Amino acid sequence: MDSCVCAAIAERDYRLAFLHVSYGQRTEPRELKAFQDIAGHYHVDEKLVCRLNHLAQIGGSSLTDPAIPIAEANLNRKEIPMSYVPFRNAHFLSIATSWGEVLGAKAIFIGAVAEDSSGYPDCRPEYYQVFNQLIRAGTKPNTLLTVITPVIHMKKREIVTTGFKLAAPFHLTWSCYENTEVACGRCDSCALRLRGFKEAGRQDPIPYALC
Repeated sequence: MDSCVCAAIAERDYRLAFLHVSYGQRTEPRELKAFQDIAGHYHVDEKLVCRLNHLAQIGGSSLTDPAIPIAEANLNRKEIPMSYVPFRNAHFLSIATSWGEVLGAKAIFIGAVAEDSSGYPDCRPEYYQVFNQLIRAGTKPNTLLTVITPVIHMKKREIVTTGFKLAAPFHLTWSCYENTEVACGRCDSCALRLRGFKEAGRQDPIPYALC
């Protein structure tokens, strides 16, 4: 959902190229479908689909290790949840930087949200500030890539409201950590999404098992 709204924001000023990374997550096929559907919605021809098998082999996350159950939602949790995939976003951004440098791109948009950062250390604003320094230090002198995080300071309700203003195709998105047909409604990601739509006074267009 957050990435979809980022695409809607980016489309206003940039020609879009879409990157998708599968890394052995439980909902991998459904997330890939959402990627293809959203790319089709925005008529994106420049697409890159990658697979990072090593993140599943490393494990340590309920998203990649079937032996670790998906926890029930707890939006007041302060500790890092088991759904955290260790240092995942750095892997995504590294691929995006390599591809962006070849394309001559000027920006990498990522849907990180600081509201999630109490659990996910790689969703904090300072993380992306440091990564931009890394890009400047590790790319060609004429590379002008910058990571942009347009929703990082938004609450979920603000992301929903922004998405509706920009006609983002929420019906094509998928957020559930566990299910691929009907969203579970029980995981943290579903709970954050449902709360965001409720607080924005909007109806979430995807189906839920518990709603």
